[in-house]
Amino acid sequence: MDELKLMGSPADRSPTAGEPPQYSVTFERGALRVADARRWAVQRLAGSEGGREPSLPPRVVEAAQLVVSELVTNAIKYGSGPVELSLTVTDDCLSVTVRDGDTTLPSPRPADPSRVGQHGLEIVAALSRDIDIRREPSGKRVTAHIALDASVP
Repeated sequence: MDELKLMGSPADRSPTAGEPPQYSVTFERGALRVADARRWAVQRLAGSEGGREPSLPPRVVEAAQLVVSELVTNAIKYGSGPVELSLTVTDDCLSVTVRDGDTTLPSPRPADPSRVGQHGLEIVAALSRDIDIRREPSGKRVTAHIALDASVP
């Protein structure tokens, strides 16, 4: 992991009383590998960093790993500037947010099993309760909300 270059240091914040756990890191575009983003997310979500919370159900961690992979891949392929990855855990969901510097919003495509590639948002939608896509002054933000309750998609 020596070649992983973060802009500044990871901004893992310890939540204050009543505040949900939130983790955030910004990657330099040229040095970013999708596997590094996945590994970073899983370490936080599985509670594998020194017994630190949260330790989420394996189903949620696995879904988050794939969502991070798809959203970061899209940010690398279609975005610009640094890529910020944030994770926020609330009582009922995990929010996975990816920001980049391009203001062009992704648009979901109709399902087409004969299409090769470009199924990222379909995969994210299938694993998430909902997806929020927003333009921001300095780019765009895509947030997927993954339900913690196994009975909720």
